[in-house]
Amino acid sequence: QGELVESGGGLVQPGGSLRLSCAATGFTFSTYTMNWYRQAPGKERELVAAITSSGGSTNYADSVQGRFTISRDNVKNTVTLQMDSLKPEDTAVYYCNAVRRIFNARNEYWGQGTQVTVSS
Repeated sequence: QGELVESGGGLVQPGGSLRLSCAATGFTFSTYTMNWYRQAPGKERELVAAITSSGGSTNYADSVQGRFTISRDNVKNTVTLQMDSLKPEDTAVYYCNAVRRIFNARNEYWGQGTQVTVSS
């Protein structure tokens, strides 16, 4: 029953910035790890950034380290991906993901994806 709704994708020039947002409803957002994934044409889906349920720890793919920043607001139930110094190779569909592992079980939700295109 949980849903994730993304916004903020679009076309940007190399070196530019975009901010993606994801709004969560229907589940206890503050108990879930939040992730941003992306998938470029002809390539496998990759994890871009992750943030723990409390927001106390983050992880980034090597390819975006230092350029992207993930954050969350557990009052507004949102997670954000700030993307700076964008490169053409960042072009992909970006997906918001929520996951909570409980013993042998897990709950997971996915957003619909939003297109990010970095081009001159």
